[in-house]
Amino acid sequence: MFSRIGPAALKNDLNNTISICNFLSNPEKKIKTIHIAGTNGKGSVSHMLASIFQFAGYKTGLYTSPHLTDFRERIRINGEMISKESVEKFTHKIMPLIEEVQPSFFEVTVGMAFDYFEEKQVNIAIIETGLGGRLDSTNVIIPEISIITNIGYDHTHILGNTIEEIAAEKAGIIKASIPVVIGRTQTETKNIFEKRATEMGSAIYFADKQYTSTAFHLSPSLISVHLSDMLSGEELDFQSDMPGLYQKENIATAVTAIQILEQVGWDLPASSVKAGIGHTKQTTGLSGRWDVLSLEPLLICDVAHNIDGIKEILKQLPTIKHEKLHLVLGFSKDKDIIALIELLPKDASFYFTQAHIPRALTNEELKKIAKSIRLEGKSFEDVNAAIEDAKINAGPNDLILVCGSIFVVGEIRR
Repeated sequence: MFSRIGPAALKNDLNNTISICNFLSNPEKKIKTIHIAGTNGKGSVSHMLASIFQFAGYKTGLYTSPHLTDFRERIRINGEMISKESVEKFTHKIMPLIEEVQPSFFEVTVGMAFDYFEEKQVNIAIIETGLGGRLDSTNVIIPEISIITNIGYDHTHILGNTIEEIAAEKAGIIKASIPVVIGRTQTETKNIFEKRATEMGSAIYFADKQYTSTAFHLSPSLISVHLSDMLSGEELDFQSDMPGLYQKENIATAVTAIQILEQVGWDLPASSVKAGIGHTKQTTGLSGRWDVLSLEPLLICDVAHNIDGIKEILKQLPTIKHEKLHLVLGFSKDKDIIALIELLPKDASFYFTQAHIPRALTNEELKKIAKSIRLEGKSFEDVNAAIEDAKINAGPNDLILVCGSIFVVGEIRR
């Protein structure tokens, strides 16, 4: 499992996925899909689109990864997780093939999602890539639309050491004659996406060239976003239950995609778009995106775990009224730890922790690395112990922020 042990669990080709799909009589060819890749934001956009389709009355499948607390979070229909019985039934069915081809955990899970969505006859399935795009196990579908949110440095040891190399991997989800939406125009990646789209005969749209987005109200649990359509002059207002400032960009990306989907025949009324964006968390069960866990002191967790993700949440800190900042941090071993820590405000109180997976950097190793750049803090083997200590030390007007690893956030007792 890549989530637990890292790159050793990866299979860098599509052969096993194709074998699994053939064994299952190719369910991926019998369902309509939307394919989403990107370094950050792909999970949020996936959940937003699923919520919009649900409000529009469509039976909507949603495949995302990794999960926070329950494996079944990865596979949902109309917000409901796949049943334990369905997981067991599929596992028994696929077992002979598992023994034959030795697929990865992720490859089996992708097959399970396709099989479940086809069996339950969903109208649409939103499919989030796991890692990269070109060789990702999900990249066997011919979707209604492809979406690439943005490109940043993450998993460089697998996807490439430059933004251009990473973008080329993500661009692998662009299919022949299938429109593609790019969430953020970036100098290093724009030509790569345009070249791939031209080669594939695919129309390409840049969301931030279509809309300017501004947040005009922010609270710990809500964000209001204003979009201005630079082509038509239309003004749109949305409220979202995902209050991260970074959601402005994700909302613009989702709305751009919706416009294109309407052009190819999907009935997605403005009221459904507004309601879907406004109630994403409660509709789809999304968690870990600027989640407010308590108010006095204010306790927030976010799954930001790479340089771009950490930068985005640091932009939000000045908008949250607080006295002292307490940072509860845990990272995976494969991250550029010093680069991540150097971004953080030095006047915060630090609590170093870890997730209970082999891929985690231990709390003591993290403390040692931090000390090497003259940053002191306490060390805890469990995130909940770290949070309790932060609560003891925090005043009622302080802010406790937990971030650095999806798996650390997943171990927080809710």
